[in-house]
Amino acid sequence: MEKKRILIITQEMDPYVAFTEVSKIANELPKYMQDSGMEIRVLMPKFGTINERRHRLHEVVRLSGINVIIDDEDFPLVIKVASLPGARLQVYFLDNEDFFKRKLLFHDENNKFFDDNSDRMIFFCKGTLETVRKFGWAPDIIHCIGWMTSLIPMYLKTTYKDDPVFANAKVIYSVARNEFKDKLKSNFTTKLAISSDISKKHLEFFKAGDNTSLNIAGTEFADALIVGEELDEKVQSHVKKSKGKKVMKLAIKEENPLPLFSTFYKNILSN
Repeated sequence: MEKKRILIITQEMDPYVAFTEVSKIANELPKYMQDSGMEIRVLMPKFGTINERRHRLHEVVRLSGINVIIDDEDFPLVIKVASLPGARLQVYFLDNEDFFKRKLLFHDENNKFFDDNSDRMIFFCKGTLETVRKFGWAPDIIHCIGWMTSLIPMYLKTTYKDDPVFANAKVIYSVARNEFKDKLKSNFTTKLAISSDISKKHLEFFKAGDNTSLNIAGTEFADALIVGEELDEKVQSHVKKSKGKKVMKLAIKEENPLPLFSTFYKNILSN
């Protein structure tokens, strides 16, 4: 039997970036699923805080060379790879000097939200999907973890809806508590409309440009949800209204959540 393919897209993963407790799950989940007989690929941003020498990152020349267009400006995409410690599994990192060279994640040394966080997110989401297309590797499940991935469910339902690489993929969005109180720049929605398939109706979900709206948008366009605790009330309300979607609830203090993920994945794949 052909192995099922799971694509995990995350903004954090231990030991590379440990921004929240999710980083530990993002580390353990792909290893567990690979041991369960699934084929796994992981993509994440190559933040400047990641030590390339320590983690033995190196460029994948055959995958680099894509230009990601944001608001008519080209940004070169560089793909790097490293082996996840303790596993025979590779993690792919999306890099760009303009967006990810800095030694801080989302706020500067004065705790000011970076003005280009919206551009960084668009670059990462679009770059990820273009990289998977270049793989020529069609996933059965695409699991998006973190607010930086919240555009991907919408892109897959619009711009990439007819792409054969993604034709049969089911999209899971992990809904977590808000991680920032800031707002993205007001021109954010104009820039994220990367094709004519994206209408005003799609953009309306992202219009507020805050963490709550990103979580709601990710929820709206995903096929299934993994819901954490301490959610914003508006996000909770939207999740409750999300009819027809499979939902897995994840408690922070869950001693071993990995079997829950495995069962949830298999349940989605069986339909």
